[in-house]
Amino acid sequence: MTSSTLPAPAAAPLAADPVLRRRSHGDMVFRGLLTLAAVIVPVLLVFLVYELWVGSRLAIGEFGLGFIGSSAWDPVTGKFGAYPLIFGTLLSSFIALVIAVPLSLGVAVYLTEFAPMSIRQPIAFVIGLLAAIPSVVYGLWGIFVLIPFLRSTLFPFLQGTLGFLPIFDGPIYGPSMLSAGIILAIMIMPYIMSVAREILIAVPASQREASLALGATRWEAVRTVVIPYARTGILGAIVLGLGRALGETMAVTMLIGNRHEIAASLFAPGYTMAAAIANEFTEAVGDLHLSALAYVALVLFGVTIVVNAAARLLIWRVARGSAAGSRAL
Repeated sequence: MTSSTLPAPAAAPLAADPVLRRRSHGDMVFRGLLTLAAVIVPVLLVFLVYELWVGSRLAIGEFGLGFIGSSAWDPVTGKFGAYPLIFGTLLSSFIALVIAVPLSLGVAVYLTEFAPMSIRQPIAFVIGLLAAIPSVVYGLWGIFVLIPFLRSTLFPFLQGTLGFLPIFDGPIYGPSMLSAGIILAIMIMPYIMSVAREILIAVPASQREASLALGATRWEAVRTVVIPYARTGILGAIVLGLGRALGETMAVTMLIGNRHEIAASLFAPGYTMAAAIANEFTEAVGDLHLSALAYVALVLFGVTIVVNAAARLLIWRVARGSAAGSRAL
């Protein structure tokens, strides 16, 4: 009998198997739960924006978009503007990134490429503990330890050496924009360190070995191969730190000085949107004042979205020409 005349094997009754049916039902339930979880996130986001818009409608109708460019903040006369708050939020976050990014990447590179194996895990564990410290603890430490040190040592040194620059001129108060930027840098460093370290660990060893085989030194291999390969993930770590800095409240409120004005000197007090909401929401008595604070929260949400969208666009532009491994990160 030839192969063409062999009878076809009977189809297995898969649909009638109770075990397979239970597995199929389980897969459907699991897929439904995952779909529900994915849908909940944008729904919550929509409700959040809606509540902020409802709460700020009075201020939006009163001030319009001029609220963003106005510097007035007088609850007595009912004049409110968020420009100094926006400026303080962006400036303090920028200061934090300028300080935190080089230090965090340096620590991540050292732990990944140069540190002895005996100290890598202990230091990584300590970094994880730093990320878990509540912000109010950082604020108390900043009040009792950091500000006295800055006021007596670092700020006079900066004023004496760089006082010709307007940002380092003027009276030294202690609580200031620079103090807030430094405490923010300390707070976001553990996040950037941890993520950047994991990204550098994920770089294939073959990349390092190939560079070393071509005669590169250890530092040249890190600088020309490892860091460029992981640059997309490193930018993602920086974005994570930026998101934390933009929304930080308690520590900044305790160290920034809470003055609603824009000053040229970093030694002068400032204000942020999150600090203004935390300080004044429970004390606001008028409907317009409450609505203005809700408007500030809506603007803070918008600023966060714009800044993170710009950072994501930068990551996308960087990742377009990178290797497949970098895109996966």
